[in-house]
Amino acid sequence: METANLKYLHLLAKSYPTIAKTATEIINLEAILNLPKGTEHFLSDIHGEYSAFLQVLRNGSGVIKRKIHDVFPDLSEEETGRLATLVYYPEQKLDLLLAEEENPNFFYKETLFKLIELCQYVSSKYTRSKVRKAMPADFAYILEELLHENYDGADKELYYAEIIQSIIALDRAKDFIQALSKLIQRLVVDHLHVVGDVYDRGPYPDKILDALMDYHSLDFQWGNHDVLWMGAASGSEVCLANVVRISARYLNLDILEDSYGISLRPLALFADEMYGDDPCTAFQPKNEDGNEFSHAEIAQIARMHKAISIIQFKLEGPIIARHPEFAMESRRILELIDFDSGTVRLKGKEYPLLDSHFPTIDVKNPYSLTEAEQDVIRKLTSSFRNCERLAAHVQFLYAKGSMFLTYNGNLLYHGCIPLEKDGSFMALTLKGKKYAGKDLFVQFEHLAREAYFLPFHHKEKEYALDVVWYLWTGAASSLFGKSEMTTFERYFVADKNTHLEEKNPYYKKRDDEAICKQILHEFGLDAESGHIINGHTPVKEGRGESPIKGNGKMLVIDGGFSKAYHKTTGLAGYTLLYNSYGLQLVRHQPFTTTEDAIRKETDILSTRKVIETETKRKRVSDTDIGKELKQQAADLKYLLEAYRKGHLHEQSTF
Repeated sequence: METANLKYLHLLAKSYPTIAKTATEIINLEAILNLPKGTEHFLSDIHGEYSAFLQVLRNGSGVIKRKIHDVFPDLSEEETGRLATLVYYPEQKLDLLLAEEENPNFFYKETLFKLIELCQYVSSKYTRSKVRKAMPADFAYILEELLHENYDGADKELYYAEIIQSIIALDRAKDFIQALSKLIQRLVVDHLHVVGDVYDRGPYPDKILDALMDYHSLDFQWGNHDVLWMGAASGSEVCLANVVRISARYLNLDILEDSYGISLRPLALFADEMYGDDPCTAFQPKNEDGNEFSHAEIAQIARMHKAISIIQFKLEGPIIARHPEFAMESRRILELIDFDSGTVRLKGKEYPLLDSHFPTIDVKNPYSLTEAEQDVIRKLTSSFRNCERLAAHVQFLYAKGSMFLTYNGNLLYHGCIPLEKDGSFMALTLKGKKYAGKDLFVQFEHLAREAYFLPFHHKEKEYALDVVWYLWTGAASSLFGKSEMTTFERYFVADKNTHLEEKNPYYKKRDDEAICKQILHEFGLDAESGHIINGHTPVKEGRGESPIKGNGKMLVIDGGFSKAYHKTTGLAGYTLLYNSYGLQLVRHQPFTTTEDAIRKETDILSTRKVIETETKRKRVSDTDIGKELKQQAADLKYLLEAYRKGHLHEQSTF
């Protein structure tokens, strides 16, 4: 036996010191490999819509209701809805149900029997060890007895009844129901994929991230809005300016001030001073939720909106100038303005400006910040960098996130694979070398991590921060997917032809199965069995668009969680399920409120579409984790052989 192999086996023998222990672990691993594959749940483009997100997360995109139907086929729809709502929101729903009960003990007994039976069903595809680890510590022993005991018939019923009666008598029924409900929620979904964009538009991205940080198993593919916030937290002034501008535009400054404790007072005071007499007509914020604001509040937010927008345009110019490889010279728009005539020259044509009041712009040096603007940005940057809660959320995104992921034969990324018109991969030069396809994704991720983790004095940090901004707005960015971002034009030019942002050829070519297979092959996946799963562009189902592209090779699951998209999408989002039987696309109708869901049991109306059915039920052995377990089992068999042939001696357990 080779010395290197023997050295490795000596290390392995420390964990498995005897033939008996080694053989037992091999048997355990091979048993796990034959279990059904766990359910994967895919969400994308949540955009701060916490209530809808929480409902979909807790109901497993309808999985829990289907499990209830499987276990209790004779329950009415009303009874099914009540039991499902109890599982989703056990604390709140219990109080409402108990208030209606004349005999709480009977209710507890009946409910506990149902929840135990449901929990037995959803836990049946997992090992006892995995279920045990998922159990709340306070009730682990009792739960294990109830879920795994082997009595039959009358003995089983008596055994259950005695335990349940003791739980009720000891006034622990309420806590036990909550524990069972949360265990069911946890077991119906084995792993969660978030395919980007938690931030912006909606009001509570912070609450979504808090919930994700508590989730048992997940990964995250960064979206363009997430990267923008990550850039702001990393110290990018231009990313920060974009974050504040978007928050002002959608009347969502509370996320900065209330959720993250970032003071906007310096910006407000500066905006009042510089734009106090300016109506800021083009910068009136969008009130898509119809919330009540006073005229004075709207006026001040409009001033702040304009102030930070001008700062943003100023900050963009120098980045574009120092990176000719970004090919963004046409976006240095401040120098294209004729301040005397109040016009701007875009692509060779003159356009009148809707707003020509620029008190902070130096005509001779339009990208220089005034001292007051520098002071505002300095204070905002300090607030972003020193916000502990934001730092925790961003560190979580780096720990669990990536630009792309290959998982169980599927490719996950948020936006697109930038393509040329001929279908070849679009290249971008970074640090003097061209990258395209998968290599470009790898470089983007490397630089995004450098932007956050390199110290501020490091010479490479500025470059990395510039690339993070490019990810937000650049033509070869996989997170943007358009030729240019026409932010300036949307504010200052009436002609909507100037607002158009040409989509990357990817968005037409993704309907071509051959292109999808080309992409899968580029990322090392089986093009026949694999799928691409992404979001970023809302699927306009109301206009006849389908989320299924490339003859089923690509699934676009951004149907529009954000309320702002509902008019154009005609629905409130897609999610995806991938279990041992295949892929199922779930289409969701708009969610009302959590209070309605709890009181009226109004679950999100969802419909499923089977995308692909496995001819043979997938097992753990067919997954990426299965490959790792097979390798572990092979190594242990090698160790077992070494024991039996005398290359290693068993260690004494005495």
